[in-house]
Amino acid sequence: MTSTTIAAGRLTRLPLVLTVALTAVALALVSAPDARATDPSERKPLPVTHHFLSGAALALGTPGATLPGTNDWNCRPSVDKPRPVVLVHGTMGGGTTNWATYGPLLHNEGYCVYTLTYGAIPGAAWPLSELGGISDIRRVSVPQVAEFVDRVLESTGAEQVDLVGHSQGTLVSGLVAKLERPGRVHTVASLAPLWHGTGGSLADQMMTASTGGDPGLAETAWMPVTQMLPGSPLLRDLWAGGTPYAPGVRYLNVATRYDEAILPYTSGIVDGPMTTNVVVQDGCEQNLSEHVAVAADPRAADFVLNALDPDNPREPRCQAIAPIHGPTGS
Repeated sequence: MTSTTIAAGRLTRLPLVLTVALTAVALALVSAPDARATDPSERKPLPVTHHFLSGAALALGTPGATLPGTNDWNCRPSVDKPRPVVLVHGTMGGGTTNWATYGPLLHNEGYCVYTLTYGAIPGAAWPLSELGGISDIRRVSVPQVAEFVDRVLESTGAEQVDLVGHSQGTLVSGLVAKLERPGRVHTVASLAPLWHGTGGSLADQMMTASTGGDPGLAETAWMPVTQMLPGSPLLRDLWAGGTPYAPGVRYLNVATRYDEAILPYTSGIVDGPMTTNVVVQDGCEQNLSEHVAVAADPRAADFVLNALDPDNPREPRCQAIAPIHGPTGS
């Protein structure tokens, strides 16, 4: 059984009620007017959702759908927002599925915003084409994101980009900034980062459950998971010189205590000379966002906006955010 077959099997078991619900949300999003404008001053606000699954609804309900507010290749950065923003999704995420919040939000803030799906199964048909972050991180995913950064810089005429990553996307962003495109990245904002990797027990369970314990299949289907284990060759490359950070690059790390995928959740809390570390529950105990929900969480988004535009800071919101997967422990 191939990794493609595994993924297809999961999709066919999607409950009918969930499929109907996702399709309904997708149609609502698609019917919203496309208010993107090349001149940021002429933009009309787009609706911003703070539910992660809205992106999955759009991607799975409409083949080839573009996330509202993103990938306007005629966009030119403004004086007050001089750098385009590239959104880098997590494992089994995608350019549409992962960023239902950040695409419209950053568009409304006046940024040129871009997304891509990297590390997907080569030649996969929709909807499997929407699943990215499942290829070799170092050999496939990082080069794909680096080349996308080149395209964005060429299109916009900007000298640098800002990267916003989630989960695996934080490592990909870090590798692009430090090793692939040094000097071309200004800020790396990370949601659920894992600079030290994530605990082996969860990875072992995921690989066993999805591959029937076949070591060869596990190595192929879960290559990126093994690369995210503490002490992996990938992480050793990233930490060359004693730090995961690139000189001259600003970093934001946003962690959540209820992260069930990054173990421990403090894996991404690493001090640096130009680094801000945040745990979303500090100062907001009612926030229960976990690994997935943090990528749509309004409080986390405020921290990201402050990192992208530190000259115009805002007070991060504190709202009672429920987890997507139900209550989790740290």
